[in-house]
Amino acid sequence: MQKIFSSTQIQALDDATISEEGITSLDLMERAAQKATDALLRLYPQARHFALFAGPGKNGGDALAMARLIAASGRECQIEAWLFNTSGHLHADCQANKQRLESLGTVKFYEVTDRFEPPTLTADTVVVDGLFDIGLSRPLSGGFASLVNFINASPAQVVSIDMPSGIPADEATSGNRLLSVQAYHTLTFHSLKRTMMLPDLAERFGQIEILDIGLSHSKADDIQTEWHIFSPVDIARLSGVLTPRQPFSHKGTYGHALIIAGSYGMGGAATLAARACLRTGAGKVSVHTPLMNNDLIQITVPEATLSHDASDTVFTAPPDVAPYQAVAVGPGIGTSRPTGTALFKLLTATSRPMVIDADAINLLSAHSAWLGQIPEHSILTPHPGEMARLSPGATTSGSLLEAAIRLASAHNIYIVLKGHHTAICTPEGHVWFNATGNPGMATAGSGDVLTGIITGLLAQGFSPQHAAMLGVCLHGLAGDLAAESLGQMSLIASDLIDYLPRAFGRLAEVAVQP
Repeated sequence: MQKIFSSTQIQALDDATISEEGITSLDLMERAAQKATDALLRLYPQARHFALFAGPGKNGGDALAMARLIAASGRECQIEAWLFNTSGHLHADCQANKQRLESLGTVKFYEVTDRFEPPTLTADTVVVDGLFDIGLSRPLSGGFASLVNFINASPAQVVSIDMPSGIPADEATSGNRLLSVQAYHTLTFHSLKRTMMLPDLAERFGQIEILDIGLSHSKADDIQTEWHIFSPVDIARLSGVLTPRQPFSHKGTYGHALIIAGSYGMGGAATLAARACLRTGAGKVSVHTPLMNNDLIQITVPEATLSHDASDTVFTAPPDVAPYQAVAVGPGIGTSRPTGTALFKLLTATSRPMVIDADAINLLSAHSAWLGQIPEHSILTPHPGEMARLSPGATTSGSLLEAAIRLASAHNIYIVLKGHHTAICTPEGHVWFNATGNPGMATAGSGDVLTGIITGLLAQGFSPQHAAMLGVCLHGLAGDLAAESLGQMSLIASDLIDYLPRAFGRLAEVAVQP
C-alpha cells in the first residue's frame, strides 16, 4: 500500500535522508532539482524559452537551481529567472541557490523586492512555477495572487514543482474557488499528495509525474499515516483474496446474498446488482423486488431466486433476513414513504453488516436519526451528490471527504465515497484511495454493479473492509479492461460485469509478480 504523507511527514523524510546519508539540505535540494530538470527537458524537448518564477522558500530554491541546471544541460535556449523576495527574507537554501545562479552569469536573473515588470510570455514559453511549496497553509493574496493570475492568463505552458502554487498538500476545503497556478504538468517529489486525490482540483495539476529523489525508505516505513493508495498488486496480496476453491465445496459454501432493489421502471438496477453479485462468486443470490419486475429478472438473471414484495411497484416490507450471509439495499428502490418505512424496519431487523446504496442513502439523508440504526461495519456507497445530501453544508470534494471520515467514525461504518479515486473511509479514521478505474465508468448503473460486487464478497465471508477494498478494486479493474477493448466512450455498466472474470484473472497474474 502506498502511503500518502502530510507536508510535515515529508519534511521528516527529508531530515531523515539528510541524517542517514550525511548530506546537507542543499545537497538534497540539488538532487531534487536535477530530477525535475531532467523531467522538464524530456517533457519539452523543443522548448527554447524557459521562464522560472521562484518564491522565497524551498520551492524557490528548487526553481533557481533548475535555472542553473537547464543552462548546464547544453540546451540552446533563453532562460530567465525571477526571485520574488518582497519580505527580504529567504530560506537558507534558496539564498545559496540565488548566489550560485548569480555567479553563473549566463541566466537572466531578476530579484523582485518591490515592483514587478511582467515579462512577455508566449505560447512557446515554458513557465516553471516554484513560488510556494507543499507547506503552504493560507490562501494567496496581494502581489502573489496577482502574479498567479498573470501566469494563468498567459498562453505559456506551465510546469509546477511539487504542487501548483496556492494548493496546500494536506487539505483544500475551498475546492475550485481556491486561487492557484493552473499547471500543464506537476512534477511532485516522492509520492502523491492528499489534495491530488480530489476531483475539484484535478485540472489544476495537469499531468502528474512522481519523481523519486531517494528519500529514506526506513523512515517512510516507520511513519504512520491514515492515508493510503491501494493498487491491484496490493489487493491481490491480501490474505484470502485469491484462495482456490475446495473440490468438495458447494453453493452453500460461498454464501447466500439478498439484494433488495428495483421499483416500477427501475428493474434494471436490480438485474445489474444481482448479475454482478453472482459473477463475483456468491453461491446463491435472492432478489427482493416488486412483482412488476418478476419477468424481467427471471429472464435476465435466471440464476437468481426471487422474493416478491407485497406491492406490485415499490419496496414496502423487508423479508426475513436471517437466512442470508449478506444483505444489500438501495438500487432503484425509490424514496416513497412506504419504502422509507420498510428501510427503517430492515435496519432494525439485523445486526449483520449491510451494503447500503443509492435510494437507501437518500432516505437516510431525509431521516438523519436513522443513521444510528445502521448495523455496525455496514458499507455505504454514496456518490458525491448522495454524500452531500448526507452531510448538508459539505459542498467541495475536500469537505465531502472530511464529512465521510467523520460519518464513518461516528457510526462505526465504512463509507465508500465514489469517484475517480474512490475513497474508502474506515471506522478507525483511515482513508484508502483506489488506483483503478477510468472516466468511461461514469455511466448509469455502474454503482449498482459495485453494490452487487461488494455484496457478493461479503456473502463469501470477506470482512467488510476487505470486501469494500477488493470490490472497489475489481470494479475499477473491470472498467479498465473493458475500456481497453471497447473504449471509454462506449462503456456501459453491464460491460463491467462481463469483464469481471478478466479482472479476477489480472489479480491472479499480479499476485505472483515479484
